[in-house]
Amino acid sequence: MSESTALRVADLPQNSPTAFEIAPGKEELAAIAAELGLTALRKLRFVGAVKARGKRDWQLTGELGATVVQDCVVTLEPVSTRIDEKVSLTYLANFETPEGSEVEMPEDDSTEALGTHIDPGEVMVEALALHLPAYPRKDGAELGEAVYAEPGVAPMRDEDARPFAGLAALRGQLKDED
Repeated sequence: MSESTALRVADLPQNSPTAFEIAPGKEELAAIAAELGLTALRKLRFVGAVKARGKRDWQLTGELGATVVQDCVVTLEPVSTRIDEKVSLTYLANFETPEGSEVEMPEDDSTEALGTHIDPGEVMVEALALHLPAYPRKDGAELGEAVYAEPGVAPMRDEDARPFAGLAALRGQLKDED
């Protein structure tokens, strides 16, 4: 984002929420689309507020709205997707970062360590990235069966790879013999 959206925690009022509204322009949309590997980012808006939660912690809540264009994983044609998500993050002053060679991810991924700034613009891009379709697919697009084999060799099909396909064939032969 070319324009800073970071809010300095020391400047935030304790007794009232600080509202924000972020609607990037064309250049920022293009930069975010490039960063996230999107074909295009048509619309993006993040509206919400940051408010105190107790004496030292902070809560960011907002609504993310976006229209993204990605390539279909089957046809490579453009696929538009509308994303509307609620976002909530809690910034904790006493956030403990797990240490060690093997660390489990905490179940609650809505908490962050409180730093000197809270940046709704960064939260917006991160939330957008997390809610993008992993495998966008155009309506009706299906991945067909591809069959390859050397000349003179019977190709193996998806049905042949099923674990009980061979047993079903043997059972059919046994019934025929009886």
